[in-house]
Amino acid sequence: MGEGNDATVLSREAPPVFASTVPADGGGMRLDRWLTAAHGGHSRSRLKALIEGGALTLNGAPETDPSRRLRGGESVRLAEPPPVDPVPLPREIPLTVVFEDDAVIVLDKPAGLVVHPAPGAPDHTLVNALLAHCGDSLSGIGGVRRPGIVHRLDKDTSGLMVVAKTDAAHKALALQFGDRTLHRTYHALVWGVPSPARGEIDAPMGRHPTQRTKMAVVTSGGKAALTRYQTLRAYGSTALALVECRLATGRTHQIRVHMDHIGHPLVGDQTYGRRNPSGRGGPVSARRPPPLPPEIMTRLIGLPRQALHAVALGFMHPTRGEPMHFESRIPLDIAEILATLETLQNFHSNS
Repeated sequence: MGEGNDATVLSREAPPVFASTVPADGGGMRLDRWLTAAHGGHSRSRLKALIEGGALTLNGAPETDPSRRLRGGESVRLAEPPPVDPVPLPREIPLTVVFEDDAVIVLDKPAGLVVHPAPGAPDHTLVNALLAHCGDSLSGIGGVRRPGIVHRLDKDTSGLMVVAKTDAAHKALALQFGDRTLHRTYHALVWGVPSPARGEIDAPMGRHPTQRTKMAVVTSGGKAALTRYQTLRAYGSTALALVECRLATGRTHQIRVHMDHIGHPLVGDQTYGRRNPSGRGGPVSARRPPPLPPEIMTRLIGLPRQALHAVALGFMHPTRGEPMHFESRIPLDIAEILATLETLQNFHSNS
C-alpha cells in the first residue's frame, strides 16, 4: 500500500494540495481507501466527502466516485478548499487555558458552561468561546473552521478537557478515545460510602425507557459502559464519601448513572441524585436524614450542580507522540464543602 515516490504533500497534517501517483500495489483498491492511507491527514469519511464534492482529479479529470477501483499508475490530485466559517458565532467568554499549541488546547471548564450549541444554549457555549479564542489557528475540522470536540463534560461538571485544533489532531485523539488510551479521572462527592471501597461498575447504558432525556442502566439495547472507582475519604461514618472514578468508556452521564445505580448518587445531582443517601430509594428528606449537622445538610442539598470534577487528563500528543498529563484542583464550591466536612470531629477516613 505505497504512496508513490513522486508524492507531493505541502503539509502532512492537512495538505491543501496533495498530488501522487498510485503505485502498482494500489491496483484494485477503492479510491477512498487508498487515499486515506496515502494522504494521512484526514479521516476516510472526510476524504470521501472531498471526493464527492469535486476536490479530486484522476489523470487530470474530475473524479467524484469514492468507490472507483484503481488500476495503478493513475495520477491523483486533491485540492482541498479552505475551511468555511462556522455557523456558531465567536463569543468572548473567559477560558482557563491549561495548555495550548498548534494541535490541541487543554481547558479547565467551569461548571455551568455548555460545551456545544443547542436549542437551550445557542451561542454562549465552550465552542463559541473557542472560536473567539483560537481564531485563525483552527485549520478546519471536517472542512469547517471549528474546534474538534473529542470528549464532553456535562454543563454542570467542571474540569479538564482536551480539544483538537486541526483535523489530524482530532482524528488522532478520537482514536485514543476509541481505544481507551485517553485517560480521564474524576472526583465525586456521593451520598453514602461504597462497599466495597473500590471496584468496577460494568453495566450497559442506554436511554431511559420512559424518561427520554435521561440515561439509565439497561438490560438490552444499551452500549457497554465501565467505570472503575475507589473511595478516597468517608465522612460522618457512612454519610458521604469522596470517590475517584476512572472511565474506561465514555457514555453520556456515565459516572452519574453508574454511581446512582450502585446506590450512591452524586451530591447536587438534580437529574439522578434524588434518592435517599442510604441508597434505599425515595428523595432526600428529614424523614431519613444522614447523620450530619443540619447546617451541613442544608449546604449539601443546596449545591446547585452535581459534585463532579475532572481532576486529571492524560493522552499522547497527536503530532509529537509525547505523553501529556494534566491535573486540576477541585473548584471552590466543592472544596468549601469538603473543608467543612473535614472539620467535624466525628468524621474519619475509610482507608
